[in-house]
Amino acid sequence: MLTVSELYIYPVKSLGGISIASAALTDRGFEHDRRWMLVDENNRCLTQRELPRMALLQTELTRQGLTIRHKHHDHPSLPIPFGDMGEPCTVTVFEDVCSARWVNGRADEWFSQMLSFPCRLVYMPDSSRRLVDDRFAHGQEVTSFSDAFPLLVIGQASLDDLNKRLPAPLPMDRFRPNIVFTGGKPYQEDSMEHFRISGISFFGVKLCARCVITTTDQFTAEKGKEPLQTLNGYRKRENKILFGQNLLYKGKGSISVNDELLLSP
Repeated sequence: MLTVSELYIYPVKSLGGISIASAALTDRGFEHDRRWMLVDENNRCLTQRELPRMALLQTELTRQGLTIRHKHHDHPSLPIPFGDMGEPCTVTVFEDVCSARWVNGRADEWFSQMLSFPCRLVYMPDSSRRLVDDRFAHGQEVTSFSDAFPLLVIGQASLDDLNKRLPAPLPMDRFRPNIVFTGGKPYQEDSMEHFRISGISFFGVKLCARCVITTTDQFTAEKGKEPLQTLNGYRKRENKILFGQNLLYKGKGSISVNDELLLSP
């Protein structure tokens, strides 16, 4: 039996994620997932690719909104209330251009100080429609400020297999999934074209090509060679290192840890 073992959201793109017991699906992924993002002076997205120290900023979810804190410093935390939006703007997420809203100057100042880099915080309102790549879309699906798709699934068995090959084991947070499941074979997610959780249909549409963020320790922000060096030896296809499956879905509702994952025949 395949079972959902972990669920994660990453409210601010490329900051520390949050483990949750239950996740509500919206039109663009899990509720609150990657709805906020940091941008540079050219309104382009910032990630741990350029600023590994973004990993040191941890997001927490409250009833009022988000709270951002540094994992190791006692600097005052930053509250970001839900609905706190300023002027509209246009931002770039890799090759996509979409509409957003500035949050506030206090957030810009806080993040710029924490990262020692000038940046601004933006939010994606419901009115912003960022379409997924039409080569993989089933029908005009949208995503948030995620890299490309609304959800990512990884089997625990896949990480276990990788860790047997590594000099030292790595935690799942290196790969920033939304859904983790247990009970399957290593890399079973590669071939999961259609499955159901809590009556909601999920569709595997594209294996996830991994970048240098996976080499950044999410607690120290230190960079290394693993896991890409090891994955390169057995998970490389068409010059891309693959680990995890990107998902689209059809249906409404929530999924929870311990839900059964049912494969479609």
